[in-house]
Amino acid sequence: MDSDTRILITGANGQIGTVLTQRLRQKYGTQNVIATDIRPPQKEFEGPFELLDVLDAQRFEQVAGDYGVRQIYHLAAILSAKGEEQPLRTWEINMRGLFHAFEAGLKVGIDRMFFPSSIAAFGPDSPKVETPQKAYRAPLTVYGISKTAGENWMKYYHQRYGLDLRSVRYPGIIGYQSMPGGGTTDYAIDIFHQALQKGSYTCFLKADTRLPMMYMDDAIRATLELMEAPAEAIRIRTSYNIAGVNFTPAELAAEIQKHLPDFTIHYEPDFRQQIAEGWPQSIDDSAARRDWGWQAEYDLAKMTEDMLQHLALTC
Repeated sequence: MDSDTRILITGANGQIGTVLTQRLRQKYGTQNVIATDIRPPQKEFEGPFELLDVLDAQRFEQVAGDYGVRQIYHLAAILSAKGEEQPLRTWEINMRGLFHAFEAGLKVGIDRMFFPSSIAAFGPDSPKVETPQKAYRAPLTVYGISKTAGENWMKYYHQRYGLDLRSVRYPGIIGYQSMPGGGTTDYAIDIFHQALQKGSYTCFLKADTRLPMMYMDDAIRATLELMEAPAEAIRIRTSYNIAGVNFTPAELAAEIQKHLPDFTIHYEPDFRQQIAEGWPQSIDDSAARRDWGWQAEYDLAKMTEDMLQHLALTC
């Protein structure tokens, strides 16, 4: 990518957006990455920032055009657990926002665009173990439905209009850089904060609920590697499965106890348990490894150690 290429990020204040913005600015220059969100950032940072409601199509196109944007990372969305509280609002933001990203991209002539999908795109009828790339998908959450629909619209816009659209299905993302953002897998972030601050954690999932997860460093690297791959390497124009590590709350707690022996965990499952039970337990990401060389670096032990080391400096 040319060093002068301008990149627009929506949802830049979110869990992934904050880290992705920083990494892209390190790689391509601070002034070349335009962060946008519906609210101002909580922390000051260098570089362009614009207020942007992704439901405002005219504003979306204006910002993209004013900055001469060549790439869009469209992260703005309402996540799984929050989405079930306001399903129609979630559908509106997740889908209309995506259409506005497509149309802004077409109008300003972008080179490529990234849209994150999720393991939530799978449903209870999908295979749970080593869920394949082309598994049957009938999700039961509005978040998952929006991601499945978004994947299909990506393929449509690619075939109909020639947009270079790329996507991965993120597992649960774990990182020290931000607080949980309303996802069902976010217990795996909150547990570290509570372990260091209180020495105990009450989990909203059952002890044996296995889910696919990924450390933030791996997630960001996967995103950048996908976007930097040559177009001819991208054989899948819906979304790629990517895998990191999978574990249960009990297994994660046991790993934390290796570092904090007095840590305790308790379980009080709530409505998120039903959401989690409809998702995969592990993911087959052989297509991503074949097409653009994807490979995770963090296992459970390495992730836990790194999380505790970074959070210990701030807690």
